[in-house]
Amino acid sequence: MSTTTARPPTSEFAYEDFVVGETIPFGHIAVTAEAITRYARAFDPQPFHLSEDLAKDTNIGRLIASGYHTCCMIMRMGAEDILGGPYAMGSPGLDEVKFLKPVFPGDEISARCTTLDKRELKSKPGVGLIHCSIELLNGKGEAVMSWDMKAFRRSRGA
Repeated sequence: MSTTTARPPTSEFAYEDFVVGETIPFGHIAVTAEAITRYARAFDPQPFHLSEDLAKDTNIGRLIASGYHTCCMIMRMGAEDILGGPYAMGSPGLDEVKFLKPVFPGDEISARCTTLDKRELKSKPGVGLIHCSIELLNGKGEAVMSWDMKAFRRSRGA
């Protein structure tokens, strides 16, 4: 069972600040049509990402953000609020990235991080590996994307 912590997000999260079972809310981005189409033109030029007009003739029927764009937005929020900062030491990767619902222009997105497990590295004193579930939420509080990740974090005083 997880608990939600209402502490303010900060990029000063060290290894010991991640508590197994705890959920930390973070981030906020107002998604715009301009941001969606700009990303799509550069990286994912599919009709439902390029314009409302082109999206009308697709199975979705309207403009939506690319799944890769949503990954970038959640990474931005995470890096600014809980995953970046002086204790960040990179990540060995993500598992099970899931696009659960579309992200639309006008959506106000935020995220939450639940610590599933953590362990100190025997080979690198002062460094630990955290295992987290990250969810991206729309303004209704619905999960629109999730990923399972691991990240290396430095301990305070290391």
